Amino acid sequence: MVTNNFLDAYSIKILDSLAEGIYVINKEFKIVFVNKSATQITGIKQEDVLGKVCRTFCKSERCQIGCPITEVIRTGKNIIDLESSLQNNEGSIIPVKMNASVLCDEKKEPIGGIISFRRNAVVNFEEYLKHQDNFYGIVGKSKIMRELFKTIQEISRSGANVLITGETGVGKEMFANAIKETSLRREKIFVKINCAALPVTLLASELFGHVKGAFTDAIKDRVGRFEYANNGTIFLDEITEIPTNMQSRLLRIIQQGTFERLGESIERKVDVRIIAASNKTVQDEIKASRFREDLFYRLNVIPLHIPALRERKEDIVSLVNYFIRKFSDKYGKKIETTDSETMEILFNHDWPGNVRELENVIEYAFVRSKREDYLCACCLPPNLRNKNKYQKYLSAKEIEEDEKAETLLALLRQNNWNKSKVAKLLGINRSTVHRMLKGHSKN
Repeated sequence: MVTNNFLDAYSIKILDSLAEGIYVINKEFKIVFVNKSATQITGIKQEDVLGKVCRTFCKSERCQIGCPITEVIRTGKNIIDLESSLQNNEGSIIPVKMNASVLCDEKKEPIGGIISFRRNAVVNFEEYLKHQDNFYGIVGKSKIMRELFKTIQEISRSGANVLITGETGVGKEMFANAIKETSLRREKIFVKINCAALPVTLLASELFGHVKGAFTDAIKDRVGRFEYANNGTIFLDEITEIPTNMQSRLLRIIQQGTFERLGESIERKVDVRIIAASNKTVQDEIKASRFREDLFYRLNVIPLHIPALRERKEDIVSLVNYFIRKFSDKYGKKIETTDSETMEILFNHDWPGNVRELENVIEYAFVRSKREDYLCACCLPPNLRNKNKYQKYLSAKEIEEDEKAETLLALLRQNNWNKSKVAKLLGINRSTVHRMLKGHSKN
């Protein structure tokens, strides 16, 4: 039986009788109570979570944006029927509807919070994704992003190596995080290393470790990243930057699970799942004899290619809204949207820096904005404001029916329901916008 300052035996009995899952959290964000329904829904036992910080086990999709309890404390408004997700004890996604409210003492001072949740009526994962614009912090509702999220869910019980490719700024590290968080090794250590950020002379030591005297500055033994990540996951970003003479060592770890520290001949065993990433076309590196073909096939068991932002511009609305929420909190401004001119400029930019560039642009606009209600085009960086030629960002034929409606309505809201302007953005006739709206209203 749980005993704490929040609940007496009678309250516990009531909460245990509810069909909704209940987590009660103190002001240190530690779990002080879990009811029986929460255990049944998630499969996570009470004794495994009591006393722990909720984020270490909750794995809520919502927590990737901001803790629900933190949000209700900040805004003073309860969260009701928020569509979100949790992970069960096997790592699978459970669509839920979540409520959150603050618990206060007699002086009305916050002392914690309570989160309740129930399974969402939407039980199919693909259908669930259509209702979400965030998956473990990755924002996107386009068809290609939903396919990637689905793939990550499908491989959650696999320990196979993954190779993530895509341009700089598309979010390869965030995808690596999502793969780890949904995997069977999610509770194990996660080590990240940027292979391009370290000098070649230090990279071997960082990856495999060394013994005292192995080289001039080796004044003591050092454990390498692979040894440190044993039984966990390692993320090797910019994998093609590893020199070819060192790639054979990496191949040996994958094939045999063994390695040697620099300066010793003792064979050590390691069990590590590798997630690798590159912003280069690996096949081109192989042709140029800069990357081993056999290593590529060992890493490319599960390939994930992350599209450039210009290839999924229908996600810009969701991304802009996400960054607006993020920087509203950071800078203490109550900005909630953009004006129509700003959104038009954002839609028609090619985004060579991808999502990272868009995030920087929104932050730049926040820093410069003197308004408290919306971001105007005058706050955008000069290179965006000075463009006078806009290009179409999306063909209506490329959007599925559900995406059409979502994108159309978002654009109309951003443009004060100006159908002509939205038609121009979409590259379609105004009459087509009218038909799309009419068709959506019948659904």
